[in-house]
Amino acid sequence: MKGTYLGEFEEIVLLTVGILHQGAYGNAVKEEVEERTERKVNLSAIHSALYRLESKGFLESAMGETTQQRGGKRKKIFKVTSYGQRALTASKELREGLWMAYQPLKMNEAT
Repeated sequence: MKGTYLGEFEEIVLLTVGILHQGAYGNAVKEEVEERTERKVNLSAIHSALYRLESKGFLESAMGETTQQRGGKRKKIFKVTSYGQRALTASKELREGLWMAYQPLKMNEAT
């Protein structure tokens, strides 16, 4: 998995971009992450992760259309690249392999 390593938060953000498809911009990603993880997330942390993932080649972005709701400002829309998809697949396979090998201790063995 060398070269495609994702930290936990990066993986969550990358997966969320994939879930949102064409609606993946900073605030939408933040709201989706908060809803799915049931934890508060700082918007600047989301932006940092999005730009970091983009610089690694896992995401690409384009400017969306202007909207009156945003006072004519455009949203930066992100999407998962094929390299990002491979990184997600590698991460999933690694985790699944570890979970399959994991054998929890019985309660009386744990003490």
